[in-house]
Amino acid sequence: MVKKRRAAIVCFTPTPTTIVCLFIDFLESLANILKMEDSSVSCAEHLGQYFSERDNSSNVILSSNVPDLCKTEKCCLGVDEAGRGPVLGPMVYGIAYCPLDKSDDLKKLGCADSKVLTEEKREELFGKLCEGKDYVGWAVEVISPNSICNSMLRRQKYSLNQVSHDSAIGLIKKAVEDGVNIAEVFVDTVGPADKYQEKLSKIFPEFKITVASKADATYPCVSAASICAKVARDRALQVWKFEDGIENPAEGWGSGYPNDPVSKKFLQKNIDHVFGFPQMVRMSWSTADKILQESAAPVEWEEEEDDTSGNTPSISSYFSATKSKKRATHPYFRERCLKSTVSI
Repeated sequence: MVKKRRAAIVCFTPTPTTIVCLFIDFLESLANILKMEDSSVSCAEHLGQYFSERDNSSNVILSSNVPDLCKTEKCCLGVDEAGRGPVLGPMVYGIAYCPLDKSDDLKKLGCADSKVLTEEKREELFGKLCEGKDYVGWAVEVISPNSICNSMLRRQKYSLNQVSHDSAIGLIKKAVEDGVNIAEVFVDTVGPADKYQEKLSKIFPEFKITVASKADATYPCVSAASICAKVARDRALQVWKFEDGIENPAEGWGSGYPNDPVSKKFLQKNIDHVFGFPQMVRMSWSTADKILQESAAPVEWEEEEDDTSGNTPSISSYFSATKSKKRATHPYFRERCLKSTVSI
């Protein structure tokens, strides 16, 4: 049987030289992260400067310094994301935390759901959150399109919900490791809120966990996390470097959402017939996959027909005890009247 597929990814076996180069790139990326002092992030411009100097294909976690007050006073911590739905760019998860009695201060700053704020207002509020370093802390994880695609397209499925949950859990654990005295956690839900809350409560039984829909519009600490995540994603996209030889389009690439005509135009214009899309694109999205099917070069390979006879043994059968027929004794032993006395 011959099956057809569209080209998008070329696999190769790395040579020792390639492995060394990749390891050097990893060390350089790690050095860049370590060189960036959290205290230097006082505005969105500093985030943009950092993103312009790093490799877009890898994930990164950025965080503020933990205020001393957050190590001694009981704190609330909010979790939210930005960029879950777009076909272009990273998904960013963010947390923000402060002492319980400072929660109203976040509200007074103007913290609200980042989706209802203008870009200018979000950046202004992010600057205020950085200035409030005596009582507010934050962290974001920028999850690259590469990482999202590799997770969702691997043989053993790793859904976007799982990616989201793991990022949120990882950021909460990081806050704990950094010494934040967490008492309550508020999370904007991904999937069924009750199941997500039960999952988090089992992992963090010492915290009061609240998972709710539209938590970013209800709890100030979640609103702050939403702002940090959105500003980080926006800045990462604004200074995106294409390693694929593509120039930033004058008209931009739109919102990145699948139904945006500007984003669709960018996808259609920047597809390589063999290698697929640039690293900014999440090829696991149906919008990108459809364009691949229509525009990329077809690939053919032979594949064995599926066994539909029903005689294929299950994997578990190889590990279960079975009664096998007694093997005939080899002529060498029969001719010499030798018999086995011990079975191994």
